[in-house]
Amino acid sequence: MIDHVRDLASVRDATERLLSAAAKLDNVSVAEPSRLPGWSRGHLLAHLARNADALVNVLEGRPMYTSGDARDNDIERDAPRALDVQLTDVRESAARLQDAGAAPADWSRTVELRNGVTDSAARVPFRRWIEVELHHVDLGIGYELEDLPEEFVAREIDFLAERFGGHKDVPSTGLAADDGRVWTTGGGAEGGPIGVRGPAADLLGWLAGRRDGSGLTTDGGPLPALPPL
Repeated sequence: MIDHVRDLASVRDATERLLSAAAKLDNVSVAEPSRLPGWSRGHLLAHLARNADALVNVLEGRPMYTSGDARDNDIERDAPRALDVQLTDVRESAARLQDAGAAPADWSRTVELRNGVTDSAARVPFRRWIEVELHHVDLGIGYELEDLPEEFVAREIDFLAERFGGHKDVPSTGLAADDGRVWTTGGGAEGGPIGVRGPAADLLGWLAGRRDGSGLTTDGGPLPALPPL
């Protein structure tokens, strides 16, 4: 069972870790490229702030974004800001999301996210946790996939294995972490079954498009090419 209260606490802790780390940047380094192609660190921080406000919209019954173009334009508008402005925006928007999460609500209800995607309201905090943790890694400031909380890694692999489950472009694939945890995904494409094994951080990195899978081993065929998230 999803515990949205616990996940909101995890989001708060992850946000504080990110803000503490990002506070060591300066106005030059925040404008430098992040690990996401085409985005500076300022783009990532702007995205995190606007994503928090977008999830407030979701929890309060409004469209997540008015449009895809509006989302992109807001990020481009906010990306060049000075570091102190960026960090204040991330902190204040995160507080607004925490306030929305603390309001009385039916957490079993279905909510709509981007591009017609739906989910239970109770999983919105976990989706925010994903944004904060992975984009902290994407900032390229010393926080790596190996530094992610163990609970988060396991749940994010669960989430992505479910997302790719039955996908028409992904053959049946078994995932095995070195610590013995296992998952299955794919199954909608010809071929397989394929076994993929390695450290949990490398499995997560491959599934989330943050690593190329070179740290993994396979049997039954080559490492499947995953569609973009």
